[in-house]
Amino acid sequence: MEVLHPRCAGLDISKKDAKVCVRIAGTGRRKATEAVTTWSAMTSHILALREHLAAEQVTCVVMEATGDYWKPFYYLLEDLPGVVVMLVNARHVKNLPGRKTDVADATWLAQLGAHGLVRASFVPPEPIRQLRDLTRTRSAITRERSREVQRLEKLLEDAGIKLSSVATDIVGVSGRAMIEALITGDRDPARMADLAQKRLRNKIPQLTEAMVGRFNDHHAFLARAHLDLIDQHSAVIDQLTERIEAMMEPFRGFHHLICTIPGISTRTADVVVAETGGDMRCFPTAKHLASWAGTTPGNNESAGRVKSTRTRPGNSHLQGALGASAMSIARTPGTYLNAKYRRIAARRGPQKANVAIQHALLVAIWHMGTTGTLYDDPGTDYYTRLRPERARQRAVHQLEAMGYRVTLDEAS
Repeated sequence: MEVLHPRCAGLDISKKDAKVCVRIAGTGRRKATEAVTTWSAMTSHILALREHLAAEQVTCVVMEATGDYWKPFYYLLEDLPGVVVMLVNARHVKNLPGRKTDVADATWLAQLGAHGLVRASFVPPEPIRQLRDLTRTRSAITRERSREVQRLEKLLEDAGIKLSSVATDIVGVSGRAMIEALITGDRDPARMADLAQKRLRNKIPQLTEAMVGRFNDHHAFLARAHLDLIDQHSAVIDQLTERIEAMMEPFRGFHHLICTIPGISTRTADVVVAETGGDMRCFPTAKHLASWAGTTPGNNESAGRVKSTRTRPGNSHLQGALGASAMSIARTPGTYLNAKYRRIAARRGPQKANVAIQHALLVAIWHMGTTGTLYDDPGTDYYTRLRPERARQRAVHQLEAMGYRVTLDEAS
């Protein structure tokens, strides 16, 4: 087998250290030599490893994506002159069962890299990595804030206060005012219901009944704790959003472009830019982008029999944002994507329809990012215009099933 990198290194990384195998290809009848050493994961030792690899004249370094432990090694080695640093998917370099040790894994990675049998994973440049950290942290804190709201709702249920049965958002302006009144000691249902604002004032009778309960000082103490935590989370989210907006400036054109797609909100666009890097040149085709994100069917075929088409693991952060957009599209009629969702959901169910919409969004994002064109919605009647004969036959069959005799005359 052809050797692409005569001097290659494989790194098997753990939390405390890394096994490093430096493989030097043999000449003539001489076999390749493989020397395995152990290096600590401390920064000073990684810098020493960098000098060691340079002294060995290594031209390719292959490491496995193990949790977050690969990051110190990758970030300190990625700019090593004349060296290709490859982060590879663990599923693509899995060793044989019964032969798995740290030393064997490092040797196997070096062998695969020397013969060019691995593909590098997508690791974005430093500005995008920082943007990723911000968007992922914001998503995590937003989830924590939602959990605090749920805990507050459970506390109100414990006190017999059924505010969530009437108001959609219990920490909105009206709900917050009522809870603050409860905490300060005002337990009169009529006065609390009168704190409702705007459209919620139409439900004052229901609110008056919902605010009757057994709310006491114990509940007030816990409610104040939950509200304080919600406020803290909201403040941090605002700070993160402000910093994200500042760092998004170089990618503002692409950001505005994909916001023209129905269902793509500003926050979803933030996640798309942070996860994909805002540069579609990293993905040769739209199919590559969809596959990398984990929205395409997997291949599991043997002897001509397809065993499974489940989607493979992909970028969970991008999937989460696009999944929320797909749910929004499903609830908003009047677009091509909504018609596509309803068409697939009727046959395959809502979950598969959601993944199909995520795939369609990624395809649109790739084409828009590549060509720089705005989103052009094909319309809700796209499938009717695509196959008018089939649409006509379906309508006739539905009427005949209802007992009608159908005769079609073309309009003049």
